[in-house]
Amino acid sequence: MKREIFYQYVDKLCELFSITRDDLVSTNKRGDLSDARHLLYYLCSERQISVSNILKYLSEIGIKTSHSTVIYGIKMVTEKVKSDKDYVQVINKIEKTTQL
Repeated sequence: MKREIFYQYVDKLCELFSITRDDLVSTNKRGDLSDARHLLYYLCSERQISVSNILKYLSEIGIKTSHSTVIYGIKMVTEKVKSDKDYVQVINKIEKTTQL
């Protein structure tokens, strides 16, 4: 079930950011792409998906990253949520449209 949630988040983020999965899995550090990846990490962590499972699912879609990168992304979104209501709205929108 966690895998399905992960993939729903991937699809929703690609749709929301108007990017492809290839864009999401790229190593490009462009702001919107890194924001999408960070949001993916955060959303997964909020659904109690462990970092090791996040890494496993990421590798399935072609993202090779480290534990510390995922933790950093979660931390960045956590900080933005405290100060940016737009982030909260985006997160709520994604969570409401996730089926599981």
